[in-house]
Amino acid sequence: MSSGIAKDITKVESWILASRPKTLPAAIAPVLVGTAVAIKDGKFNLIAFLIALVCSVLIQVGTNFVNDLYDFLAGSDREDRLGPRRALAAGLISVKEMKWAIFFTFITTFLLGMYLVFTGGIIVLLIGILSIFAGIAYTAGPYPLAYNGLGDIFVFLFFGFVGTVGTYFVQAYHVNAFIFLASIPVGALITNILVVNNYRDIDSDKISGKNTLAVKFGRKFTRIQYLLFMILSYAILPVVYFSFNLSLFIFIPLLSLPLSFKLIRMIFTFTGAELNNTLALTAKLSAIYGLLFALGILL
Repeated sequence: MSSGIAKDITKVESWILASRPKTLPAAIAPVLVGTAVAIKDGKFNLIAFLIALVCSVLIQVGTNFVNDLYDFLAGSDREDRLGPRRALAAGLISVKEMKWAIFFTFITTFLLGMYLVFTGGIIVLLIGILSIFAGIAYTAGPYPLAYNGLGDIFVFLFFGFVGTVGTYFVQAYHVNAFIFLASIPVGALITNILVVNNYRDIDSDKISGKNTLAVKFGRKFTRIQYLLFMILSYAILPVVYFSFNLSLFIFIPLLSLPLSFKLIRMIFTFTGAELNNTLALTAKLSAIYGLLFALGILL
């Protein structure tokens, strides 16, 4: 981006861009679902919920900052990239500023999380440290996960399993089979955000040496991966219904099926920059499904 255009964007707008607000549903959905199960079990803790929500969002923002920084340093954010512009590559934020922002974001997360450690014990501390470490290791360090085909596993584990089960644990101080199953559709739909992103960027990632699963196994595999995660998300509903004697309200997430069908059609049809809208809608689906799933659990 030219310096003239860069000057038209304020610093606040630059940081909003760097935080990638369209990805933040990925941080909110696990907390909503985990808290819904806690309420259902009579274990709701308002303070723990609020802190878990803020920490989850901060970890997502911090991970985005790290991703922006190290993709820029690695030369992955090329001028011909198809996705939304990146703050560092556009010259809106300096490397030094981004490093300080990463430090501030993660240290704030750690300090806020100390309340949860005080109430939940050493397990919460380990979860918090591991989550922060994973957020950094996603694109930084000697073996960045995103550059070695491990990004999908990272997202599924941390935004599905850790985010959902962890939110429940800091309120209930134990876990059960239901919360583990409830984390699966959350993780699957959030992982699909990354799947679309990597599918769109196959060609540029291949040139940059970013060996995502999409690069390793190709477009057909990535489309099928997206489809299977979508199917898995809805297949969980009858499993939890029959396993835990829940009400029919648990099927409320089926209201999001029209959007799911639209997205499946899009990923099997669109290519290149056309997938930016698919990416945004996939993030919206993860939020809508998460909200409906949480509502169904409560009802």
